[in-house]
Amino acid sequence: MPTPDDTQWMRRALALAERAGAQGEVPVGAVVVKDGELVGSGWNQPITCADPSAHAEIVALRDAARRLGNYRLPGCRLYVTIEPCSMCAGAVVHARIDKVFFGAAEPKAGAVISNLRLFDQPYLNHRVAYEAGVCAEQCGALVSAFFRARRAAVRR
Repeated sequence: MPTPDDTQWMRRALALAERAGAQGEVPVGAVVVKDGELVGSGWNQPITCADPSAHAEIVALRDAARRLGNYRLPGCRLYVTIEPCSMCAGAVVHARIDKVFFGAAEPKAGAVISNLRLFDQPYLNHRVAYEAGVCAEQCGALVSAFFRARRAAVRR
C-alpha cells in the first residue's frame, strides 16, 4: 500500500509528466528520493534532446547521480508515472535503486510487470523492489489523453 509520502512523490512526478506533455513529449515524469529528500527529477525528453535514451527515468537517474556524486544510488527510491521500459528498468538495476514505484502499467513496453518482469529475474546481481499502481488513475489518464489528442490531430 502506498503511503502519503509515496503519493506526494508521485504527484511531483505527475507535474513533471505534464511538463513533458506540454513540450509535445509523451507525458512521463520521474523523481528520485533519498532519505525523504528529492535528489533527482526528469521528464520525457527524447524528441526535445534528440536523444533516444532521454526517458524520464534516465533523466532523473542522471540528475540524482550528478547531485550525489555517484553512479550508484543505493538507498534511493524512484517514482515514475508509467511502468518502466526495458532500457529504464536495466538502468535502475545498474544504479542500484532500492525500490521503484510506478503509476500506470504499460502493456506494450512495460518491463516490470507487463512483459519481461525484469526485476524478478534470478540472474540479476541486484534486486529492485517495486510497487505498481501509485496514483494509477491520474497517471494513466494523462497518457491516454495525450494519445487521444494526438490521434485526433492526425485525423484532421
